[in-house]
Amino acid sequence: MKNDRVLKLRQALGEHNLRAMLITSPVNRRYLTGFTGSAGYVLITESHSYLLTDFRYMTQATEQAQGFTVVQHAAQVMETVKELLSSHQIGETGFEQDDVTVATHKAYSEDLSPITLVPVSGIVEKLRVYKDAEELEVMQRAADLADATFAHILPYIKPGVSERELDLEMEFFMRKQGATSSSFDTIVASGVRSALPHGVASAKLVQAGELITFDFGALLDGYCSDLTRTVATEGDLAPQLREIYDIVLKAQLHALEHIKPGMTGREADALTRDIIASHGYGDNFGHSTGHGLGLEVHESTRLSKASDDILEPGMVVTVEPGIYVPGLGGVRIEDDIVITDSGIKVLTHSSKEFTVV
Repeated sequence: MKNDRVLKLRQALGEHNLRAMLITSPVNRRYLTGFTGSAGYVLITESHSYLLTDFRYMTQATEQAQGFTVVQHAAQVMETVKELLSSHQIGETGFEQDDVTVATHKAYSEDLSPITLVPVSGIVEKLRVYKDAEELEVMQRAADLADATFAHILPYIKPGVSERELDLEMEFFMRKQGATSSSFDTIVASGVRSALPHGVASAKLVQAGELITFDFGALLDGYCSDLTRTVATEGDLAPQLREIYDIVLKAQLHALEHIKPGMTGREADALTRDIIASHGYGDNFGHSTGHGLGLEVHESTRLSKASDDILEPGMVVTVEPGIYVPGLGGVRIEDDIVITDSGIKVLTHSSKEFTVV
């Protein structure tokens, strides 16, 4: 699979009239090579694929980066890059302009002279949008782990437990099941804090008769899952909170039923937004309906009212409408889906029935 990615990258380079590309992004390095070490550079030419790393990783890189020539780079990395480019008589190379600072670009340019650096944006990220069978298998396992984590945490939810304690229990569980970590800072937002779309776990104690939003995911074998569920604690729950839960669920289920390939991100976003707005809560849904998911928790392909991205088979995106009422509380429900030839496949399967714990 990795070799297919390099072939596609070479094709993309040809479309940019480039004979070589220097990859500095750690995420893109892993995507292309499978190498999981913390230091390295990828150099792709018309005929060769190089992984440059230091002494610490030579054995690991050779084992993981199948199809790549592994090179131990000099103390000044660009010396080795220059030697390799010169050996192929290449006078310019593309570089990832979104990953390189102005200061680093200046240093690279000086070290590589007279070889010229050509800025390129998103060339590998565009390839990453489409997940192959190997990636989808890992992402399904990451989604399964998120589902298992949600099931695990439900018995721990009770008045008096803190949001941070719940967060920590979830983190421990995911790691015990093989995750490197959570995909991002876990959101555990209870009571009025559930009206905060990004209310990461705090010292607040859970109370009776309130909503708790859990937004979390597992980083497993390099890939992220992203799941959100909102539950209620036993007690006198404000009727409006149950009302907005039902509206968000209706909007999310409607989107899952109607999202299909060929649809724009704007059209997919409208599937949830129009329903929420029709119930008078349009101003309380201030974020997008979804985003791409993969090696990073936020990737290309946006389901938003400003997105012209076209949904195509192989893309993995989230569907996560929400309603947030300041001073009262909020609800978000999220699943991960794969766009297929005829519709979608849902990766996450935790219950979305209104749950009181």
